[in-house]
Amino acid sequence: MAPADMLRTLREGALHISKRLVLSYVIDWILIIATAAVGYAFGTIEPNHNPFSLTDLSISFPYAVHETVSGAVLVLAGLVAPAAVILIVTLLFIPGRTVDKNTPLSLIWKRKLWEWNAGWMGLGVALAGVYMATQGLKNLYGKPRPDMLDRCKPDLSNIAAYAVSGLGGSLEGAPTVVTWGICQDKSDKLRMDGFVSFPSGHSSFSWAGLTYLTLWLCAKFTIAFPYLSYRPLNHDLLPAPTTSSRYSSSNGKDTSSSSRISIRDQGAAPPVYLLLIAIIPLGTAAFISASRWFDHRHHGFDIFFGSAMGVVFAWIGFRLYQLPVRRGAGWSWRSRSRNHAFFRAIEFPDYDYDYDSVEQGWAASRSSAQGKKLGTADTSGHRNKQNSSDVERGGSTDQDLHLFVSSPSDGAAEQPKGSPPREEV
Repeated sequence: MAPADMLRTLREGALHISKRLVLSYVIDWILIIATAAVGYAFGTIEPNHNPFSLTDLSISFPYAVHETVSGAVLVLAGLVAPAAVILIVTLLFIPGRTVDKNTPLSLIWKRKLWEWNAGWMGLGVALAGVYMATQGLKNLYGKPRPDMLDRCKPDLSNIAAYAVSGLGGSLEGAPTVVTWGICQDKSDKLRMDGFVSFPSGHSSFSWAGLTYLTLWLCAKFTIAFPYLSYRPLNHDLLPAPTTSSRYSSSNGKDTSSSSRISIRDQGAAPPVYLLLIAIIPLGTAAFISASRWFDHRHHGFDIFFGSAMGVVFAWIGFRLYQLPVRRGAGWSWRSRSRNHAFFRAIEFPDYDYDYDSVEQGWAASRSSAQGKKLGTADTSGHRNKQNSSDVERGGSTDQDLHLFVSSPSDGAAEQPKGSPPREEV
């Protein structure tokens, strides 16, 4: 498609998008960016400096001048790469080959844009949230890094002046706990970065972005374990019509419509190359977090806790915007209803529930009941009934603004032949 045609298509589709709804998602993006900005602000604040012992082996490792994974590489691996993959997959594979060839291009591009937005919003929530939480915890705990003493260059000639605890002054061999004032090198390398070991920022950020990418890819390409319910209603399933001889009885008659197949045929493992695609992001996150150990930047528990934080925030971001991996068929959740773009009242089940649809549905029901009392024919009830399922799913288009709900007193009313059964409340 030419760029000019694409822009015209997007412009035509944008005419049918609620400005109120768009504004609500613009505010969502502003808040996500603001959350990341708060995390950055936390990183500029001088952290707490916990007292330490000069004989503590866990903080006596050498300082590595060059990190295996720098901050720039971390951003590329945890943010830029997942965002680029989501964009490319969305443009190339969504909405898929099941779309009718006569579907308007404006509708296709609206779906692409929404899936793109949902994919990036989940990633943004995961990364911004874990970044702010990690930076805040670093400042609060003020835990010395494993290479802190090498950064510190302590003044060993004046230990007693900085001692705050320990029995080193009265008991031979006992440790003495001192403040960071004993350090001769008080540059930002120590003051700002020497006491931020817990939790590991590289671990939390990489696991948040790359775990989210793995979950997103698994959802889009249905990369999951074959599933079988623990308590299936039937231990066997009806097979599809077939002419295979194994479904024929001994008298030569085809019994495919009534024969059954084993429950083992209810699922199958995905191709191995898809498994590799899903594992690569996780392997990358594992390497990044492991590098913090052999670079002597973090203790083991710092790395483990940071990784766990990243996984949790990735799951939160994924579940907010994407359907479950196994049952979602690769789709994200739909957008909020324009009526609930900013707020959902307590009587509505979800943010995609259309208030106008329900109100007009009740109005149509009342009009129908009054018409029957006056002996008039109800000619709109059946059309409303056909649209009720769409409205219950939160449809917000103009043709979905009716919900037929019959009164219990109307249950015995005569219905035209072929009309669907009416719902009662």
